[in-house]
Amino acid sequence: MSLLTTRDLTVRRGARVTLDHASLSVEPGEMIGLIGPNGAGKSTLLRAALGLIAAEGDSTLAKMSPAARAKAAAWLPQAREIAWPVSVAHLVSLAQNECEDAPEVLAALKRMDLLNFADRKATGLSGGEQARVLIARALAQDTPLLLADEPTAGLDPAHQIGCMETFAALAREGRSVVVSLHDLGLAARHCTRIVVLSEGRIVADGPPRDVLTEALLAEVFAIRCHIAETPEGMVLHPLSQVARERRC
Repeated sequence: MSLLTTRDLTVRRGARVTLDHASLSVEPGEMIGLIGPNGAGKSTLLRAALGLIAAEGDSTLAKMSPAARAKAAAWLPQAREIAWPVSVAHLVSLAQNECEDAPEVLAALKRMDLLNFADRKATGLSGGEQARVLIARALAQDTPLLLADEPTAGLDPAHQIGCMETFAALAREGRSVVVSLHDLGLAARHCTRIVVLSEGRIVADGPPRDVLTEALLAEVFAIRCHIAETPEGMVLHPLSQVARERRC
């Protein structure tokens, strides 16, 4: 059973189309990397799929009541400001009716390497640590689907890898994650499926090895990359810019 289906999802801002007929289906057990240049429509697709912004077309999540949607999908937006000086454990527990001893809360703290931070004020943490706290809160919601908009931004390399490994583990457990990323190496290494957006359109969708080709990276991102297969999986590292072909 699909956890999310969008059909011809379109978002307009005045005369400009920022998301153009995006159709997507998310099945259980998938770890989907949503990639594309700045302004490609990644955040717009996630927000429209959740019904957070007005859109044409259909989304199964957008049609749900807020209560039903909260049980079906957790949402981690780009904005990660923590305004209240509450403890880390209390902030994460907001996903479970403020029950700090809930197993979902403890599991989320452990997964994000935050057990030693549980009693500390969330507002006193560094930006990267606060980002991990908010990821933990989304995990504690314990939903079949997690939508995360650039969750690794601001994290150090070890915690970027840890975050992606956590998401991949959720997928192996039968849940699904859709995560927008700018780090193509993380996407290539950890995602089971890559969806590429360019100028508001989905231009590629499939396994990393099929999607992340030299031709696509040059066309969509205007970069040349080193791509290699290793015993630990696919490795992709941007090397230089390339000129895009002009379109008529």
